[in-house]
Amino acid sequence: MGLKRSLGTGAAVFMGLGSIIGTGIFVSIGIAAGVAGYWVIPAIVIATFAATFNGLNSAQLAASHPVSGGTYAYGYRYLNPVMGFTAGWMFLVAKSASAATAALGFSGYFFYITGIGNGWMVTGGALLIVFLMGILVSGGITRSDRTNKIIVSITLLALGSFILAGLIFGQESINPISAALYESDQKGNWSLMMHAAALMFVAFTGYGRIATLGEEVREPRKTIPAAIITTLVFTMLLYVLTAWAALNLTGPDTLAESTDAIAAPLLAAASMLNFPHVSYIISVGALTAMLGVLLNLLLGISRVVLAMARENDLPGGLSEINEKNASPAKAVYFTMGIILILVASGNVYLTWSFSAFTVLVYYSITNLSALFLPDEDRLYPKIIAILGLALCLTLAFWVDFYIVFAGLGLIGAGLIWFYLRKRNG
Repeated sequence: MGLKRSLGTGAAVFMGLGSIIGTGIFVSIGIAAGVAGYWVIPAIVIATFAATFNGLNSAQLAASHPVSGGTYAYGYRYLNPVMGFTAGWMFLVAKSASAATAALGFSGYFFYITGIGNGWMVTGGALLIVFLMGILVSGGITRSDRTNKIIVSITLLALGSFILAGLIFGQESINPISAALYESDQKGNWSLMMHAAALMFVAFTGYGRIATLGEEVREPRKTIPAAIITTLVFTMLLYVLTAWAALNLTGPDTLAESTDAIAAPLLAAASMLNFPHVSYIISVGALTAMLGVLLNLLLGISRVVLAMARENDLPGGLSEINEKNASPAKAVYFTMGIILILVASGNVYLTWSFSAFTVLVYYSITNLSALFLPDEDRLYPKIIAILGLALCLTLAFWVDFYIVFAGLGLIGAGLIWFYLRKRNG
């Protein structure tokens, strides 16, 4: 039984927005500010360029080969099974880590505004919300799509209020761009900017969720590229404006400290305003955004699990689709289990950094696959794939060394599993 093609361009854009406008904007801006200070603004710009090339390559690959699985499927078709498996393996790890960060961010914002939480309660709340969202997603794409549209609408209204208030009523007299240039003269922060760009890149990669839903959109060759590009252009502007507003309200040190303590940097920035209602609005937006990210990640990851199970790279039972609601329920529950394990760490910097390295490896394979597209299927020149590949590989090795080491070790462990499973049939 196959999946149902029920999503148009608008719904696909909302799926992409639901995946992007969440952890990246409500949590990772604080993480990146802690690494690079005011250089977080140019770091976002660099991440935007990398995401643009990746988005174009993802669009033409998804339009050419519109099936569930994203780069996992592209690697198998245009490269070889080893590269396809590596892409799928990295996607599972990267996006599960992103989902864990979203869950911890949701719980952090929730307990901050209620004032009753501690470290253990934040982790426990994150575990609970992953479980509840997993049950929702297992109910099928139609129910998930409806919920996602409500979530994204609330989040956009909250962010709009924050941006307007921050840009108009901000207390900081320092221009973020001028401050970044000053820091460059004083400290030479180029390496920190590249590190922050690698962390911020993850925040843009939600557009890939559109590609992984290739079997569930109508007219995929037209719908997928249009939805990816529309989503990416909109979020570029939103991220820059949000970061600027946050820095206009408070400096990068406060954003970083708030992220380390409670994973709620924008709430710390909003609290600097003389308008208490803005803090409440941003809190509601953050909560809905984290739910949206978690919902969309559960959708996207479970579809890659489904594709890997179909190829026998994961246990075959995970490829079963519920006939009642056309949902790969077993794949959803498997995905939920991985995320719950990562949430148990309780550390947003660790989960987000691990996501950064592994997702950059994943998109390196995306760009490499795009290089081997047949000319008749190519929508954009090869230079787009070359630039995307170069940027991904460059950024991947600017994250912390221990994260790179652990990521490479995980790739090795995955390949051992791959060869043993193939040898044993």
